[in-house]
Amino acid sequence: MSTRLATGGRLLNKGQPLQFTFNGKRLRGFEGDTLASALLANDEMLVGRSFKYHRPRGIVASGAEEPNGLVNLGDEGTFEPNQRVTTTELFEGLTAQSQNHWPSLDFDIGAINTHLSRFLPAGFYYKMFIHPRPLWKHVYEPFIRQSAGLGRAPKARDADTYEHFHFFCDVMVIGGGVAGLQAAKTAALTGAKVLLVEQSAHWGGRGPVDGGTVDGKPVDNFVDEIVAELDAMPNVTLRKRLMGAGVYDHGYVLGYEQLRDHAPETPGPRHRLWRIRAGHIVTATGAIERPLSFAGNDIPGVMLASAVRDYVANYGVSAGDRTVVVTNNDDAYLTAFALVNAGLRVPAILDARVLAEDSAAMAEAKALGIRVMMGHGIAKVAGGKRVTGVGICSQAGEGAVLEEIACDAVAMSGGWSPVVHLWSHCGGKLVWDEAQAHFRPDVDKAPTGAAGEAFATPAGAAAGEMRLADVLTSADQAGKAAAKAVGFKPTRVKPPVGETPEEAPMQPVWLMPQGAGPALRGKAWLDYQNDVKVSDVQLAAQEGFESVEHAKRYTTLGMATDQGKLSNINGLATLAGSLGSSIPEVGTTTFRPPYTPISMGAIAGEARGEVFQPIRRTPMHDWHAANGAEWEPVGHWRRPYAYVRAGESTHDAVMRETKNTREHLGLLDASTLGKLIVKGPDAGRFLDMLYTNMMSTLKPGKCRYGLMCSENGFLMDDGVVARIDEDTFLCHTTTGGAERIHQHMEEWLQTEWWDWQVYVANVTEQYAQVAVVGPNARTALEKLGGMDISKEALGFMEWADGELAGFKVRVYRISFSGELSYEIAVDAGQGQAFWDALMVVGHDLGVMPYGTEALHILRAEKGFIMIGDETDGTVIPQDLGLQWAISKKKDDYLGKRAQERSHMTDPERWKLVGLETLSGAVLPDGAYAVGEGANANGQRTMIGRVTSSYHSPNLGKGIAMGLVLHGPDRMGEVLEFPGTEGATYKARIVNPVFYDRDGEKADV
Repeated sequence: MSTRLATGGRLLNKGQPLQFTFNGKRLRGFEGDTLASALLANDEMLVGRSFKYHRPRGIVASGAEEPNGLVNLGDEGTFEPNQRVTTTELFEGLTAQSQNHWPSLDFDIGAINTHLSRFLPAGFYYKMFIHPRPLWKHVYEPFIRQSAGLGRAPKARDADTYEHFHFFCDVMVIGGGVAGLQAAKTAALTGAKVLLVEQSAHWGGRGPVDGGTVDGKPVDNFVDEIVAELDAMPNVTLRKRLMGAGVYDHGYVLGYEQLRDHAPETPGPRHRLWRIRAGHIVTATGAIERPLSFAGNDIPGVMLASAVRDYVANYGVSAGDRTVVVTNNDDAYLTAFALVNAGLRVPAILDARVLAEDSAAMAEAKALGIRVMMGHGIAKVAGGKRVTGVGICSQAGEGAVLEEIACDAVAMSGGWSPVVHLWSHCGGKLVWDEAQAHFRPDVDKAPTGAAGEAFATPAGAAAGEMRLADVLTSADQAGKAAAKAVGFKPTRVKPPVGETPEEAPMQPVWLMPQGAGPALRGKAWLDYQNDVKVSDVQLAAQEGFESVEHAKRYTTLGMATDQGKLSNINGLATLAGSLGSSIPEVGTTTFRPPYTPISMGAIAGEARGEVFQPIRRTPMHDWHAANGAEWEPVGHWRRPYAYVRAGESTHDAVMRETKNTREHLGLLDASTLGKLIVKGPDAGRFLDMLYTNMMSTLKPGKCRYGLMCSENGFLMDDGVVARIDEDTFLCHTTTGGAERIHQHMEEWLQTEWWDWQVYVANVTEQYAQVAVVGPNARTALEKLGGMDISKEALGFMEWADGELAGFKVRVYRISFSGELSYEIAVDAGQGQAFWDALMVVGHDLGVMPYGTEALHILRAEKGFIMIGDETDGTVIPQDLGLQWAISKKKDDYLGKRAQERSHMTDPERWKLVGLETLSGAVLPDGAYAVGEGANANGQRTMIGRVTSSYHSPNLGKGIAMGLVLHGPDRMGEVLEFPGTEGATYKARIVNPVFYDRDGEKADV
């Protein structure tokens, strides 16, 4: 059976029919249909089952506020659950399945819960926890777990791709209705760069459906003209199917663009997540019509009046041949007019108000022959899986049925609520509008930035303006205010004038009828998706859940995908009535982003498969690969572990590289080391707080080794800091620490020292860096020529800019090996060429690249610590004998007070020592030293552990570093280290500096 009308359907292309399937049934629609309009056109009134009671659910809305029409879309790699039928555009071959039922939608065994409702009241699952455990474990828990959730999780790998996009603008307007279009035009005329986004596939919002005139022209003509104007402006970007998902501090907006959902065969990414920085935001997000609470208001066929109107005008679809309209305002009369003009019957308009005289809408309804019953409402709706009739009652009474009317559908309207979600995301406050019975944005308490300036403005219906004339005026003012806020001079162009018929005041109706008894209240629904009744909220109040947030969670009102779009105000009013309070006193729940659910794929973007965690490669990566590099993952980087030659084991390669670096010349690709620029008048002051030692006294041209601790006092990173000029420092970090330390710096700058003049930039990948190490290092650089790198010109822990072999370089005279060493930074694009030049001049000097394992052996021979080896998140500098790197001149640094706690100053803390096995073998990494006695488990007491262990080819024996109880006081003592398979190692405690203890080789 088709309910497609001969007239209407302004959004359809009837010359392009489409086929789709719903629950395996093949159906037909047209290009331009939504899945909801196509289902209604095929008389599919039942689209799903409710969450708790599995009650039949039909389509109730026409937009993103739809709570019932959630379906599984697609299959295998394109499967996605919980998709709204009202926002899903129809395409050829679309496959949809209804959710939350078994074995079928028409016959659902879960519907038995309706008859068990007295045992499943609000909060029943919380109460289950206090029952005897066996009953919970074996009866309640399996039942509740089986019932939980909506839809089902995909099992196949997602076949689509996604991407992220960054955008910057002066003014962002969210919402492409009449208000959004006018606000965007007003702002754009000032010269501001404007981004206008609309979540649906069409401009104009409700304007073309609800009618009226703008400057004497029909609204749809105005929409077409203004869109054409905006499209021609070079400073305006227009995007449809792009939702403002969330607004955050300082004008940061997340946008969710659906690129191919309506055309899956089109190549390219399916969804795009926009990261938008806007100087000012205009929220022109419109308003949502509220349902009315009466018995049976959840039966399929009971719909919002505006939705019934939308389906007639936009898609040429009727919800039924006979529709009863029930309302407390004049707007719903437009639905009755649309139905009659389409040739359908409206048996009655039930208006809960009692007015002294008719409004223009009432007079027009009577002129069309529609029966208007003032002061009446619905006592009950007849029907099960679809509406068959209504019982009429007096709104002021207790629900006695005065008359029954047969009908196929009910169009209800309880007034309109501004969409304040995005306004509220970033801290915008709300104020109660008594006349219109809704919360609207409080423009005097707009979201503000760091300097206290407002960065968001509401416009149109989102600001609480419901008449077309007021909407246009509000939008014009919002556009001018937004442009002015970002430094553009508003124009004097007058806003267009809108005209709509005068309306009689609406009257709030929170329950129908007003004096409904307990039995009737139990059947009046607030939240269709989560099965929350009026009586559930009343019960929550009775049981002490007086806070709106507590009541929300106790009853699940407005949770899941709905987020209170339809249920919020009615639920607040019900709670307020139960508590004897006003709605403003009860307040609102918290609106959290996203506005409607967004796909996990969009959040992940390109981060999947091979690029889930992209491998980072230095400019010399290909050279390393071609020369036998075996790779070691270090953070996201791949670093050469060793360069293995033909017929050589990895161990042999490491030994060769280590000896050669000590005896001749080694090259290390150090490009992966973090490089952070810290710049600004307060840069020195800032680094003094981050590092344990003093950095503000460092002179330009000098370097200093620094330790960085967390606020809990534990070592988190180390590295060499170079002062570039009075206001600029370059901080080297560990390879895996660049992003983490950058984030650490930004966190403190943004949360604690936000008023300090400091800027931090991560330039790690802007430079290639090569360590030239060994006795022949200076000779090699002198052969390159171009700058003086002698000891007199460039002393230890100094740096200089210059040229080597024609390359612009920055040379640091630092050493992590204990040898004569230079670390040389060049632009990343010249990294490979510079490496090649070093290999050429080093040919006769015994040049050889070395990898990370040789690097570790070289540093261990010198007793240099390695973050992540000698540290594990519980180690402080004092444990490692690094008191010399803690300034006694500073009053404070991050971790200072934490290191003064009793646990940190405990003399029983393990301290760093060197370890040599008596046999010359290599101690196992992580091995524990045991002492006398046993612990409570009967195990031998642990008194130390190995932090790093290697075979040193230069010393010809195993060496290790470790943390040992009273270690520095036990020099020469032999410890036992139980190993695997019953082996025991004996090692002597020695000085951790095994090689060149006086440091003579580095400072030559």
